[in-house]
Amino acid sequence: MPDRAGLPAARDGAPYRISVVCLGNICRSPTAQVVLEQMLAEAGLSDRVAVDSSGLGGWHVGKPMDQRAAAVLRAAGYQPDRHRARQVASDWAGDYDLVLAMDHSHLRELRGDVAHDDDLVDRVRLFRDFDPDQPGGEVPDPYYGGPEGFDDVLTMIERTSAALVTALHQELGDQGPHD
Repeated sequence: MPDRAGLPAARDGAPYRISVVCLGNICRSPTAQVVLEQMLAEAGLSDRVAVDSSGLGGWHVGKPMDQRAAAVLRAAGYQPDRHRARQVASDWAGDYDLVLAMDHSHLRELRGDVAHDDDLVDRVRLFRDFDPDQPGGEVPDPYYGGPEGFDDVLTMIERTSAALVTALHQELGDQGPHD
């Protein structure tokens, strides 16, 4: 059952584990991972929250992030160079406190994998369920569009990640970022 912050309660063990999932793990989900990891570090939560990302498909496994996504991240002060694409493991369900899908099709597929377990279904959400401006919206795939799509995606991800960090402070018993 979600707590007051809208997050599923932490499962046994630490840290709180989050996975961000998109289709190929080269644009949206790794952008969210990079942004969320940096914001968690800045908030003093990087030792209490672990973030990874993966894709539903295996086409890009082992490859770096899309060059356009990486360029937008670098221009905004993030470090995307460590990322290598990976595919969602078949036994992912028990590994995470929260799984964040980037769009409704990813959400349906991930929830279909765990439909037999209501607790696991509740742990799979849309990334933008935490977006203060448009909760429940999708993060659109910028892959086939122009460079402005990558900028728009970063804006959505930053806004949503900031709200998610606030929710994590509440879930983990903190009042907010430490000065």
